[in-house]
Amino acid sequence: MRVDILFKLRNNPHLYRYLSENSYWYKYLNRDPASIYLMEEEMKKKYKLTTADKINNLGSKLNLIRSFMELMK
Repeated sequence: MRVDILFKLRNNPHLYRYLSENSYWYKYLNRDPASIYLMEEEMKKKYKLTTADKINNLGSKLNLIRSFMELMK
């Protein structure tokens, strides 16, 4: 595996954990280093790190705070 791919994996704990859980990606990364971007997209979907997931998470937290404030009235 190329050094730049290894460096990127070691610096991102989510990617590193995803690779250890899904070892079939070793084969893809060795054959085509550009597939790191596909792996990153898949990892973000699995761990819910996409922008849409973050917005949904923020919305649910705001609803929780709002309902808590209603109870405090």
